[in-house]
Amino acid sequence: MKQPAAQSATAERRSFKRIVKENKGFFFILPWLIGFLIFKVYPFGSSLVYSFTDYHLFDGVSKVGLMNYDEIIHTKKIVKAFVVTMKYAFMTVPLKLVFALFIAYILNFKLKGVNLFRTAYYIPSILGGSIAIAVLWKAVFKDDGIINMLLSYMGIEGPNWLASPSHALFVICLLRVWQFGSAMVIFLAALKGVPEDLYEAASIDGAGKWRQFFSITVPLITPVIFYNLVTQLCQAFQEFNGPFIITQGGPRNSTMLISMLIYNNAFKSYEMGLASAQAWLLFLIVMTFTAVAFFSQKHWVYYSDEDGR
Repeated sequence: MKQPAAQSATAERRSFKRIVKENKGFFFILPWLIGFLIFKVYPFGSSLVYSFTDYHLFDGVSKVGLMNYDEIIHTKKIVKAFVVTMKYAFMTVPLKLVFALFIAYILNFKLKGVNLFRTAYYIPSILGGSIAIAVLWKAVFKDDGIINMLLSYMGIEGPNWLASPSHALFVICLLRVWQFGSAMVIFLAALKGVPEDLYEAASIDGAGKWRQFFSITVPLITPVIFYNLVTQLCQAFQEFNGPFIITQGGPRNSTMLISMLIYNNAFKSYEMGLASAQAWLLFLIVMTFTAVAFFSQKHWVYYSDEDGR
């Protein structure tokens, strides 16, 4: 009677070992998967639930239905924050991509010391999101900062950049555009992939550099332009560090991005329900613009087939 039991135990051990061996890859990613569920999926789902509640961090939770969303629509400060965020995104993303493509196009030529310039232009994208750079940027554009000092040497009276609504928005937009390095590197890789024989054929036909750029280069790198457009747009809508350190939403809420308003509601007013609703509305706006970009790509993005045509 003991022999069948021993055989059964041995078979179970072999079965367990086989399961472990066949699913070894899953066990390797299990720590990441647990972290993803705890720190991504759970907060994502719980914020959706909280958006339908009056959840104050120290006063408990009560269901309010769509009241938070109704408050968002009918509160001028919140509506203005969404408008400022969209203005910020649509000012910075096109300028950043154009500037990144321009620099990448120049660096694509075989110039002396080009590797040094590539590194130098990429550094701002690494440091640009740091607190230290934001503090430095704020110091540069202060009323008595370096920019106004240089302007005074030229006989120009510089504005109080951070106290003027229009100038303050320009300052934080400029910081975002300055961080063009990551987009530039991606554009540069795409430019390296454009076949040289196409340029040679165009030159024989009498096409100049500008004609080659708009008729050959741009169409062939449109998939990369599309990728940079979507990623940069998503990042711009979620921008927080730089604007918060430099202006904290002022003056007169002229630079109050929705991410900053979400932070204020969640961690200063402790209105987690309202902050969650604002975060979900921001998520829907980002998804809408992303969907529009994906649906529009068939009209302007060029994908070559397997034969390279």
